Amino acid sequence: MTRILGGLPMAARDLLLETDWGSLRHAYGSAEDMPVTLVSLVAEDPELRSQALGALDMAVLHQGTLYPVTAPVALFVAAILDQPVGLAEHEGNLPWDDGPPRSLRAALLTWLGELAGCAAHGEDPARDRTDWMWEPWRGEERDEHHPDERAALHACRDIRPALYDAVEPHLASADPRVREAAIGAAVPLLSAPGLADRVPRAAALLRARLDASRERRERAGAARALAVWGTDTSDLLADPDPAVRVCAALGPAPTDRPRALAVLLDALRDPRSTDGWFPEPLTGLDGWFRFTVLRSALALAASFEEVAPVAVGIVASGGGAVVDFERGPILFRAFPGGHDPARPLTAAQRELLRAFVDSDEAKCSIGGNWLWFRAAGLPEDRDGIAALL
Repeated sequence: MTRILGGLPMAARDLLLETDWGSLRHAYGSAEDMPVTLVSLVAEDPELRSQALGALDMAVLHQGTLYPVTAPVALFVAAILDQPVGLAEHEGNLPWDDGPPRSLRAALLTWLGELAGCAAHGEDPARDRTDWMWEPWRGEERDEHHPDERAALHACRDIRPALYDAVEPHLASADPRVREAAIGAAVPLLSAPGLADRVPRAAALLRARLDASRERRERAGAARALAVWGTDTSDLLADPDPAVRVCAALGPAPTDRPRALAVLLDALRDPRSTDGWFPEPLTGLDGWFRFTVLRSALALAASFEEVAPVAVGIVASGGGAVVDFERGPILFRAFPGGHDPARPLTAAQRELLRAFVDSDEAKCSIGGNWLWFRAAGLPEDRDGIAALL
């Protein structure tokens, strides 16, 4: 411990020694064990480092929950990003983390990105609704009733400038996986209201990578970041690579909205091919890629009629494994204010409900979506929907 402490940057050493860890908590109780975990991140033993990485996921950011200990741990992680041990490669440190080996630095950057995404939740409800897992009945705001949760959330938001300052140099790393992880962290960090002034410099760095790289994954990740930050990606909507075009259309308010929507809808006409672009999800995007494309298209459309032909086709194709991520969001977008029995159905709404009824042989199209039907103010069974038609 003494030897490792001597090799730490001053900011990391001060955090480790001056924080009252015993007064903080993580997912499993008191955080008094955290100094040993944090020191283990830079230990020579790869098994100790792997165990420490696992603790960051399981205890400090358990299932996306922020704890009183999360902010100081994040500052420590940011302070050690440049340590030489960051070059050491690791296999996945958790049973479900089965991606290719990556450096410790890439793993830590990925963790900071996950934390930043959790801290941003609830800040912009419109942005939250484009997340592939958003569900209307869970509400648009993080539950902040408990004082500790509220304090942890605001502490993590307050440190975002410091975290971004540590992340930015790695946007130009020589290691492509580190660059990707840095972009994945920068996307939610620079979505913070107080960091808009950092966007132009970050955008310039990513534009340089777009010009220099021919790798689909890197160019698509850069295009997505530029779009999410609200920069003008109109030129990328005509990129030769369809994956880059789609990622450039994922922003909340593209300069060329009609063309961006057309790009997204074109990708949804062949969703299996779209999923095949990224066998390993882009950093910051879990689930099948088509889920993110669909949510973005639904949010970008000025009316359901703009997306109805493609949306009805998705519902009519059937299949019950992904009701919450495809058919449910489509239904909710078709009835954004809830179904009003006093108003006749539009032609697009009627066509959509007919597709639900016609594809309901296995009771998955309506029965499997009953929460979405309830959220849209509609009957929750096949007979009730058929009666509307």
